[in-house]
Amino acid sequence: MAAPSLTPERRAATRQGPGRWSPRRLRRKTGTWGLFALMLLVAVVMLYPFWYIIDNAFRSGTQFDRQSGHSLGGWRELFANLPVAGQMLNSTLVCVAAIAIILLVSTTSGFAFAKLRYRGSGIVFLLVVSALMVPLQSIIIPEYINLAKLNLTSSYLGAILVYAALGTPFATFLMATYYRGISDELIEAAIIDGLGYERTFVQIALPLSLPAIATITVLQFIQIWDDLLVGLLFLPPGQRTITAGLATLSAGRTTSIPALMAGSLISAVPAIVVYLIFQRHLVKGLTLGMGK
Repeated sequence: MAAPSLTPERRAATRQGPGRWSPRRLRRKTGTWGLFALMLLVAVVMLYPFWYIIDNAFRSGTQFDRQSGHSLGGWRELFANLPVAGQMLNSTLVCVAAIAIILLVSTTSGFAFAKLRYRGSGIVFLLVVSALMVPLQSIIIPEYINLAKLNLTSSYLGAILVYAALGTPFATFLMATYYRGISDELIEAAIIDGLGYERTFVQIALPLSLPAIATITVLQFIQIWDDLLVGLLFLPPGQRTITAGLATLSAGRTTSIPALMAGSLISAVPAIVVYLIFQRHLVKGLTLGMGK
């Protein structure tokens, strides 16, 4: 029986012996370990602020100054000076209402831009997308003046409308891109069967777009939950979100760093949990519609 032939790589490895690595394998290992070291460095840089928050949240003011010992002094001071439960509820209410408006507008308008043909639709879509390039700081004062004239700066409604207006352009762009990936033949077949555009949207297009809807929900939740500027300007003191409340807590003459770290930890946990739960849907929604 003839011996199996050896490839040039196997002959070179045989000549080098079992204890030596080929130059190609050595380069591959070096590249792998170099990439691992770079990722480890990035992870340390990104995670260190969270460790700093957690470490100093469980200290009192004196322990923070000495950087030794741990206690619940910062948490007691936080709950004594800030209505944490009420402001967390305010943040949840504002987020849910704003995201509901964003989803309602973006899903319907995205489907119309993607599947309905009418004169000037491309120009209208371009105008909507161009709103993404307008920075918030440049329009915040006119927005405040307009809403103040309508007496909407002393309730939840003003902040909800601002958040919805800021989040709708990106959500519409994402939904329109996703709906373009749905087969036109499928939509036309449903129309021919008598469903009409409304029922086709509700029964066919909307269920197919759940990954994109999940993506918009997660991104807008994180954006709105962590926002500071709109919450400070458009919400009265009794209805402020947790992020705006922490800003007012740090604006006093004496600021307790442990209390501020404890509040920052409470504020960060919901956004992190939502991201971790829907991480797979987030990646799928961002890539599936774009790649079709």
